[in-house]
Amino acid sequence: MIDAIGVGLDGASGLSAAARRLISEATVLVGSDRHLNYFAEHPAKRLVLNDISQTFQQISNCLDSDAIVILVSGDPLFFGLGRLLLGYFPAEQLRFHPHVSSIQLAFSRLKLPWQDARTISVHGRSFDRLVELLQKGESPIAVLTDPVHSPSAIAHLLQQLDLPSTYQLYICENLGGMDERIHTCSWKEAIGRTFAALNVTILVRQPSQPSTASVLPIIGIPDGQFYSFADRPGLITKREVRLLILGELGLSENQTIWDIGAGTGSVAVEMARLSPTSRIYAIEKTAAGIGLIEQNARHFQVSNIISIQGMAPQALRQIPPPDRVFIGGTGDALSTVLACAVASLLPGGKVVMALATVEHLHEAIAWLNRHNLFYRLLQVQLSRSIPVGRFTRYTPLNPVTILTIGE
Repeated sequence: MIDAIGVGLDGASGLSAAARRLISEATVLVGSDRHLNYFAEHPAKRLVLNDISQTFQQISNCLDSDAIVILVSGDPLFFGLGRLLLGYFPAEQLRFHPHVSSIQLAFSRLKLPWQDARTISVHGRSFDRLVELLQKGESPIAVLTDPVHSPSAIAHLLQQLDLPSTYQLYICENLGGMDERIHTCSWKEAIGRTFAALNVTILVRQPSQPSTASVLPIIGIPDGQFYSFADRPGLITKREVRLLILGELGLSENQTIWDIGAGTGSVAVEMARLSPTSRIYAIEKTAAGIGLIEQNARHFQVSNIISIQGMAPQALRQIPPPDRVFIGGTGDALSTVLACAVASLLPGGKVVMALATVEHLHEAIAWLNRHNLFYRLLQVQLSRSIPVGRFTRYTPLNPVTILTIGE
């Protein structure tokens, strides 16, 4: 029988009586140098976990005659050695004795509930999963790090991602040890700093408080400067896609513009700043969205956005006919919204749609073909650079098809 026993930085003193008894009766002790040093006076044969395959073979040779204890950190089955043990030895030859995990200790020290936490390991892994969670705005996120994917590297990643929300970092070092420390900082404060090798990094998304650059660009406002949905911070038309949409719209002065399914109002704000003499009607079905549109209008000091809460196409019938229409969302009413927009369009006008699903794209094309209308498509597949240790690679944004109707 092999007993895999979790040990904390407090060593033998933190173990249960049952775990200490199993260790005292062991004739073979297996573990890292650090774990074995907690039991320096133990008379058992010692196997150091360096080459795992070789060590597992040595354990196999001892199974019939020895009482084997493997010392590991925390919970063996939580990003630990347990998965590898189960892949090598039959389950009936293994018993697991978990200690409090470093993740549990971290949240208890921070006094944060963690039943909804996302927990990942970047120890010897890429940042891919962390990027995915950050782009979705998940919180809290607990990260087990390594020397390459360190807290400083995570901070650099946050800098590069240009997220629509900000995260507070809690770096918990040497949890359970005498030199336990917890640092609370922003990504700016964590970049370039060195932390203890044994650490857990907790990322907690902060309430939407967009930053404001001292000088805003004429177009292409960074995503992080908009107020966004608290529960869906990634639900915003991304900066690069907004630039392409604005190019397709071809705005002029003194126009009437509809923004249907305006969401947070990111496209409406860009249009309002580019054409301050135009009137932009931002139609959004949710009260939360209307609140964000109005917040962002105030934030960017534009006064030519008229927000309208309602469902399209019903909400479109009471507003002036448009020179330009941007359709960012239609729900299940794509064809009827499209029909209303095209029918209402003034001579020389344009309709631009941003389509994220194949089904909506097919529905729009089918409707346009039935009515013999000219259109063009722009498929947008963009990637942003992110750091990977000392290197850089690309992470993709969600593909979007921009459909333009009109001259």
